[in-house]
Amino acid sequence: GGAPGPAPAVTGTVTGTGTDGAHGGDGRQEQGRYRGVVTAERLALRTSPARGSDVIRYARRGEVVSIYCKTPGDTVKGNPLWYLLTDGTWAWGAARYIDNVGPAPRWC
Repeated sequence: GGAPGPAPAVTGTVTGTGTDGAHGGDGRQEQGRYRGVVTAERLALRTSPARGSDVIRYARRGEVVSIYCKTPGDTVKGNPLWYLLTDGTWAWGAARYIDNVGPAPRWC
């Protein structure tokens, strides 16, 4: 039987954290899965699905928005649905003024 050779020396073990300042979102959130087109001349995007809530920004007619989900809220021209949009800032837009592109959004 041959004698085993000397075990290799373990040197310079790298224990990096692997962050490197990368703050990319994880792919588990299905943002942008649903899309819609704004039909109002200027659609107020709000902090909650209520007509009296604060306006975060305005979307313009023809703008394509990413929809995360839908929820019932204040009725706007007979339509009680609101869409949670994920473009840059999370904001609520009245579904009455957003036409679906592709499948209808899921419920929140």
